[in-house]
Parts: sequence; structure tokens; C-alpha cells
Amino acid sequence: MIHRRGFLADLGMGFAGLALGAMLHRDGIGRTIDGQPWSPPDGSPHFPPKARSVIWLFMVGGVSHLESFDPKPELIKYSGKSYTDSPYGSILDSPYGKKNLREFLEGNHKVQPTLFAPQVGFRKRGQAGIEVSDWWPHVGECVDDLAIIRSMWTTDNDHGAQLQFHTGRHALEGPFPTIGSWIHYGLGTLNENLPQFVVLGQPIADCCGGMNGHGASYLGPEHDGVVLEVDPKQPLPFATPDRSVYREEQAAQFEFIGRLNRLAAERRPQDAALRARIQSYELAARMQLAVPEVVTFDSESAATRSLYGLDDDATRPFGQLCLAARRLVERGVRFVQVFHGSDGGAGAWDAHGALKVNHARTCAQVDRPIAGLLRDLKRRGLLEETIVVWATEFGRTPGAQGGDGRDHHPFGFSVWMAGGGIRGGVVHGATDELGHHAVEDRHYVTDIHATVLHQLGLDSRRLEVPGYKRLDLDHGRVIRPILA
Repeated sequence: MIHRRGFLADLGMGFAGLALGAMLHRDGIGRTIDGQPWSPPDGSPHFPPKARSVIWLFMVGGVSHLESFDPKPELIKYSGKSYTDSPYGSILDSPYGKKNLREFLEGNHKVQPTLFAPQVGFRKRGQAGIEVSDWWPHVGECVDDLAIIRSMWTTDNDHGAQLQFHTGRHALEGPFPTIGSWIHYGLGTLNENLPQFVVLGQPIADCCGGMNGHGASYLGPEHDGVVLEVDPKQPLPFATPDRSVYREEQAAQFEFIGRLNRLAAERRPQDAALRARIQSYELAARMQLAVPEVVTFDSESAATRSLYGLDDDATRPFGQLCLAARRLVERGVRFVQVFHGSDGGAGAWDAHGALKVNHARTCAQVDRPIAGLLRDLKRRGLLEETIVVWATEFGRTPGAQGGDGRDHHPFGFSVWMAGGGIRGGVVHGATDELGHHAVEDRHYVTDIHATVLHQLGLDSRRLEVPGYKRLDLDHGRVIRPILA
């Protein structure tokens, strides 16, 4: 049944839309992109996808590539010497030198000149024989499923790089949609009772992007990530069911509220915030039953809980997040963003001093759970359709800071990907002999975004919103050599 008010509003907006469409076309905004007319996403991929979900593991603070996935024997050989005393002194003046990469603040986090040997050993692992550090023994056992990218670079030399890794833009340029929001925007739901973009773990701090690290910006708040707690009694703040009310009574209440919401929406058809709020309320009502079940692990076997490290105090917190992530994608959630190390500041991985103590501790917290996640996805047949991304905002300097730490390093660092049509047991790209610059097959952070979108069947240029022009760098380029 169509109400008179709604009919007139729709009719008026229809005439306005015709005029607006002509104006946008005249200005070039509404014209075709690569021969394809722009239209709002309908929940369908643009081409056949290789994956349907993403688990995005982000280590907050800056993991050292030199003590994880990028071995540098020459750094051991010349440890204690300055760059200029080694055969590689010209590295700082190379085509990929500092002058070509923007610092967050001029002179902030300078190159540390005294070379510092890796604080842990490396060994070849898996059938591929890829070297992985001894701080990652469990993940190292899964190396035949990983595509390790050793040639990442970014342009923010401070922890705003956390936001930049998720949006492709500097924090000072304003909020932009995150990779999770683009996926939420582009693809339809697979489960009406769960959000399609879930955030697990403590998000990045306000200093480094805050809520914008899982926000949708101009795509609209309905595409923001939903933060969940791994707590069956209170998984979603302020959304615990009222146990004193019968379900039938609560359903009637929700239906009445829905009618009021629809009346309000008729009066304000262009209010994106209102539309998002209504959708959030309706989703929250459905989530009251679905979410507690997802974060309750009673149905999991003892062997599975042990696989994720739930039997160890050190690994239990992150293991619970990883197990919840598997249960979410298993139930149709598109994008699960899992944070480790967020501490209200720069992050637990920010090892300016005592790097050996810091990384030995933080690696031990996540190594077993991450390997458990990969193994569990694989044995359930979920790894074939789930992309797992392991990332951090930048690496650490080859030179020492304060004698036993490493400073921020955006010029070359490592990430890895697995599953969802990604080749396993491969290394792509390289840094120079000291691990300073990415020099071979260099990749800006949005190349990871482009690769993930491509595997999900999405063309980022066909997702562009008229009036919000994106740069080529924002779109990134697909890392095709790592695709199966």
C-alpha cells in the first residue's frame, strides 16, 4: 500500500532526479567509466569471484620486517657499522630514497645510521623453503599457504600510517572509506542476522585514526564496521536482549518501532544518517540472537580450542578473536577486521627500545592463533573462499634506535596473504640488501586493497561514487603474480 505522502515524495524526487542526472552528465560526473554506466551496487560482483570473505589481521604499532619475514644476512655482517661504513652507503641516496617519500613531519623519525643485526634467527620452512624467523614457528609451518610480499611501502612515517593502510590516504587529508567499507558497500549480505563488516579486538587509537580506521566516510554510516566483543553475555554494547520480556512481546515492539521508523523515513527521504540509524536498529534486533551464538565456543571441540591457543594465557585473548573470525565468515560475514596490539596509543608492536623483548612477547601472543586459524580454515574447506591478510602499518629501521630498538620505517616492509585464490609458498618483491628500501616489484598499500577486491569480484572503479573523485593511487593495482 502506497501512502499519499510517500507517492508525492517519490514523484517529486523522480523529477528532481531527471534534472540532476542531466546536470551530472553534462559535468562529466555521471558519464560511463570504461564503457560501463555507473549504478549503485546491487550486491552482485562485477565478475566471477575467487573468494567470498576476508579476515584482515592487523598488527598495531609496526612489526619489524627484519625479525619476521625478510631475512637480511648483510645486516648481520655489518651490524654496529654506519651505513657509510658498509658497501651499501649509497642506499640512502638511491632512486627510492627519502626525498621521494613524504615524512609525516619534516625531520621526524630520521634514518638511524648505525646498523642493527636481526635479534632472532631465520630458517627455511615448508616445502617452498621460505625463510621465516624463529619468532613465527607456527605461522612458518603454514608458509606453503602464504604469499609473502616483501616490497611494501607507504608514505606516512608516523602512526597515521595505520589509518593510511586501511584507506590509502593520510590522516590529514580527511576521512576516507576503508577497505572493509568498500566491500560492505559493493557486495550484498550473505546473512541478514549478522553485520557484513565486523571489527574484533580494540580498534586503533584516536591518535592514529580511531573510528575512521573502520569507517565508511562518504559511503554512509551504514557501511561502518560493527565492533563486537568476544563475550557471549555482552557481545554488542547496549544490545543485550531484555530477559524479562518474552520474545513474542519483543517482536511486537520491534514491529511497532519499525512502523514509526518508516514514517520518519518518508518525511526525510534524503537523510542518510536516519536511514543508517534505522538499518542499524533493525540489524541490532536480529543480532541479539545471532551474535551471542557466534562468540560462544562451547560447541567447539577441545582440539579446536587448543589449536587456537585457548588453553594458554598468553595466546588465549587473540586466539578467541581468531576463532570468532572463523565462525563469522563461516556464517556469511564478508569482512572481519581483527586488531592486535592496540593499547590506546601507538600500539604494542612499536619497539623503539628493547625490540628483542617486545617482539618475542608480541609474536608469541599471535603466532599460534594465526597458524590455528589458517589450519582450521583449510581443513574445513573455508580457506579456498576466504582471503586472510596479515599486515602492519610499516616496518622498522635497519639502524638501531637507542641501542636496542628500531624506529618507524615506511620505505620497505612485509605483509602476507593466503587463501581465496592466492598462490601459496611464494615470495613476491624484495627490499635491498639491508632491508631499507623496497626495490623490486614495489607495492603501495592500496595494491593490497586492489588485490582483495579483485578476488571478491569487484572493480573499484565501478564502485566510485559520483562527486567523489578517487586518484589512481587510491584504487591501487592488483598484485597478479601472487594469484593462483
